[in-house]
Amino acid sequence: MSNNVVGVDMGGTKILSAVIDAAGNILSTAKVSTNADEGTSIVIDRIADSIQKAISKSGVNEASIEAIGIGAPGPLDPATGVVIFAPNLGWRDVPLKAELEARVGIPTFVDNDVNVGTLGEHVFGAGQGVENVVGIFVGTGIGGGIILQGELFHGASKTAGEIGHIIVKAGGPKCGCGTRGCLEALASRTAMAKQFRKAILKKGKKSVISKLTDGDLRTIRSGVLAKAIQANDKLTLKIFKKVTKYLGVGIGSIVNFLNPEMIILGGGVVEALDDTFLDNIRTAAKKYALPNTLDGVQIVRAELGDNSGILGAAALARQRSGAG
Repeated sequence: MSNNVVGVDMGGTKILSAVIDAAGNILSTAKVSTNADEGTSIVIDRIADSIQKAISKSGVNEASIEAIGIGAPGPLDPATGVVIFAPNLGWRDVPLKAELEARVGIPTFVDNDVNVGTLGEHVFGAGQGVENVVGIFVGTGIGGGIILQGELFHGASKTAGEIGHIIVKAGGPKCGCGTRGCLEALASRTAMAKQFRKAILKKGKKSVISKLTDGDLRTIRSGVLAKAIQANDKLTLKIFKKVTKYLGVGIGSIVNFLNPEMIILGGGVVEALDDTFLDNIRTAAKKYALPNTLDGVQIVRAELGDNSGILGAAALARQRSGAG
């Protein structure tokens, strides 16, 4: 029997499924829209549909699929596969593992999407061969994953790795979680968009961002930020100076506390930017870490891009099912 698994990257807008062999080769993929507003049962039907499509496209026998791994948003219980709360899906206490196994008849394993992305980088990407890794993914929000002694670390209440919610500026901007001064409230793409709106719309600052977004500053994509930096846009560079500082503060604190061998930075914002961005973060981290705590700690860019989710989910399926 072939040693194949399915990895599923589940988001608020799309579901990506892939059949992946034992060497980490992606044999096929299938993508469907999430359509979360249609209700929980329909979304799970769509996950099952994307899995079946991926298997069909792969040309492998369904009997060769030993397990399914899923990276899902929101706090969840990896032991039971219950999604406790996923606000972008409108989910509360959804037994995703049980529901999906009932539909496809294949053992299914669920973990937080950022944990899964970090696991993907650990097994197939930048973190190969490293035992202790922290993944930080900077996009719409900021998420994190922790791998200790080669295993995902979940913590007592299964919420370890919420790096976006460490406080880096007491009394700072209000975060979506309700607290003030979180890293996510200062360095995520959402936080940057707020800073651009304030500078351009309220203070009348000039920026190429206005042209690149056709004046719509509600959501600023990572590619737009990259173009603005390439154009040496003064406002963009000023905002990124603050962003790199706060990411450095966060990383310095993580290194002081945990001292992992590697920090992996990923997500849309990091992927879109050049190495100067990472160098600035490294410099800031060194400033805020204790002397010598960064010795031997690598701060690197993620390597898998959009595939970190499906590859991490495949790794999860293998580890949890014993597929090897």
